[in-house]
Order: sequence, then structure tokens, then C-alpha cells
Amino acid sequence: MSFVKTQDGVNIFYKDWGPKEAQPLVFHHGWPLSADDWDAQMLFFLEEGYRVIAHDRRGHGRSAQVSEGHDMDHYAADADAVVRHLDLKNAVHIGHSTGGGQVARYVAQYGQSQSRVAKAVLLSAVPPLMVKTDANPDGVPLDVFDGFRAALADNRAQFFLDVPSGPFYGFNRDNASPSEGTINNWWRQGMMGGANAHYKGIAAFSETDQTEDLKAITVPTLILQGDDDQVVPYKNAALKQAELIKNSKLKIYPGYSHGMHTVNAGVINKDILDFIRE
Repeated sequence: MSFVKTQDGVNIFYKDWGPKEAQPLVFHHGWPLSADDWDAQMLFFLEEGYRVIAHDRRGHGRSAQVSEGHDMDHYAADADAVVRHLDLKNAVHIGHSTGGGQVARYVAQYGQSQSRVAKAVLLSAVPPLMVKTDANPDGVPLDVFDGFRAALADNRAQFFLDVPSGPFYGFNRDNASPSEGTINNWWRQGMMGGANAHYKGIAAFSETDQTEDLKAITVPTLILQGDDDQVVPYKNAALKQAELIKNSKLKIYPGYSHGMHTVNAGVINKDILDFIRE
């Protein structure tokens, strides 16, 4: 397996498939998953002739289960370590959920200044800020995230079945057709990672204000989200992202869930491909 060591000594696992001379697409996964969550995209874009790269966030998947650094600053710095190790240029960075926050911070604080980023895609992404505050009255109440932490600490294995079986893919909707394979694959990815990283990561994705990151992004950015996202409310995410990122394009999918890149991969892949080729 391939690893890169970060400045603070953390081994980060990554995949790097396709021709080295092709345009690189870098995928950033959501909480509490791994690079494997992008299988449907990496295989598709590999066949389209792109170089596809994805890494496991620290504490997730096959990366080191370290005690510290489970915050958006370290997430972005770790992504930068992978990019610099592979010397990626003219890259498109694509992030889902927490990975969307990782993309926003990476692009704003590393990629643009290094002239390494061509475009960005935020998919069901968490920025600018998920938690409800006086300045963010439409956010999700803090007790919801406290409930996540309690459920994880009490029985992580069961919690990691409940999330994909219900709101993540919309399998709790009346007209849904739940996929046991999809649910079990979510559970598999989650349980590969460390409980400490997942526990601390809840604050990272919910309480990190990324307003300034979004304002700083100047590369063309595609913003995608479903209006039936039960995890990240689109009115407090995608709509605000489109307001804050000047050079952005927004698409809202009627009825699509948080995990639409998996259960609606055919549609999502085509829309991302069209954007890359513009």
C-alpha cells in the first residue's frame, strides 16, 4: 500500500490510479468513511482517461490512528502533503460532506497559492457552518451533534449501521429500496477507522466556520446537493456556498439524499464530467 508521511509524522494512505500525465482528480471522503467511498467515481473517471487519487483522512481507513490533529486545519494540511508528494498540478479537487470542508480549506489555504488547483467540486458539503449559533440561526442544534457523540461512544458498531440504514442514503423514506451491500460497505469503512478520530471529527465537521475559506476560493467551483439531504441541510450549505464562492455553479437535485454520489452515481458522475470538460 502507498503512504505519505505528514510534517507531524502521520502516515496517510492514498490510491493513485491512471496515467501519470493525465489531469488529476483528487477525491476527499466524508465522515467516518475512507477513500473507498469514491469507488463509483474513481472507476468511472479512470475509464474516461483521468488520473484519480484519493486518500484516507488521518484516523480513518488505512491511515494512522493517531491521537491528535482531528480538525479541519490538519485535514487540509494532510491533503496538501499528498498533493505535494505526488506533485499534482492542474488538479480538480472533489469533496463530499466533511471532505467538502477539507477541499474548501485546502483550496483556500494551499492549492490556489501553489497554482496546483484548476477547479473544485463541493458535493453535499458541510461549509460554511453546520451548528446553530447566534450568527447562524438556521444551523443544526448542538444537541444533535452531542447525540452523535453519545451514540458513537455507547455503541459505535450499531450507530454505524443506523446511519446508512436511515438518513445517509435516504433509505428511511417510504419509497426507498435499501441496499444491504451499500449499508454494509458504509459500516465496513467506518469500522476500519479509529473511534477517537470519529468522535473528535464530529466537532470538526459541525463546528468549524469556513465562511472565509469559501470567500477565498477563486477557481471555478461546482456545488451539488440534494434537497432531501437529511444530514446536511442544503439551505444552510449549498445555497450559502453559492453565495460565498464568486466563481461557482449550483445544482440542487430534487429528492436526492446525502449519499447521492453512491446511490445516484450515474447522474452525479456525468454532471461532474461535464463541469471538468467545460
